[in-house]
Amino acid sequence: MKIFDSHTHLNDQPFENDIDGYVNHAQKLGVVRMANVGSNAELNERSLQLAQRYDNLYSIVGWHPEDALNYDQDQEQLLEKQLENPKVVAVGEIGMDYFQNTTPKDVQERVFRRQIEIAKNMHLPISVHNRDAFEDVYRILKDEHISEVGGIIHSFNGDSEWMKKFIDLGMVVSYSGVVSFKKTKEVHEAARLTPIDKILVETDAPYLTPEPFRGRQNEPAYSLYTLEAVARFKGVDPDVVARATYANANRIFGLEN
Repeated sequence: MKIFDSHTHLNDQPFENDIDGYVNHAQKLGVVRMANVGSNAELNERSLQLAQRYDNLYSIVGWHPEDALNYDQDQEQLLEKQLENPKVVAVGEIGMDYFQNTTPKDVQERVFRRQIEIAKNMHLPISVHNRDAFEDVYRILKDEHISEVGGIIHSFNGDSEWMKKFIDLGMVVSYSGVVSFKKTKEVHEAARLTPIDKILVETDAPYLTPEPFRGRQNEPAYSLYTLEAVARFKGVDPDVVARATYANANRIFGLEN
């Protein structure tokens, strides 16, 4: 079994003292490729460094809505240069966040739209952060004709209707440990109904640890348990989901299997 953790944060502080250990543990559980996702200048650079250090690690760089206030012309020029790195596979994580409420909505939207434009200019998919902002994220993606490059709704936590709406725009949905939680019935149903060629798995580590390890720090190895949860809801063998999600991630990121 080969698994692709399509969204993780080994570039974040909780992992910095034992990257080798986390990468090796992931490989032991079949997680052979990982995309490390940035959100600001520091974490973008750290993601790129890890991608250069490990053959099986890839980089996603962009500006998170919580950091959008610090996005300016200088940071945009740096981002555009970073996106030219051959190990970069997407722009992200970008989007809208109405839970934290640290950045005005108009600033979030401006920075989101600008990064979509950059992604289109560079022919890269996007990795979208959507927290309590379904209507506006959908509106912006539709306005921007996102099907030109496509991308991922990361850590999808909506119902099956939202899943279908985003897929109709040309996106795919990625399931994190949230799909394994006992009370997230709408997400269970969305996973059951998501077409097998439109689905990814991720950890979003160090956050959203799946069952049976909920409450501990998450890590890329635990993609296995998210994948197993998706397989249960779809009523198929985990190997089926592993093959599909691995191929889907490679297709979206422009990588060879």
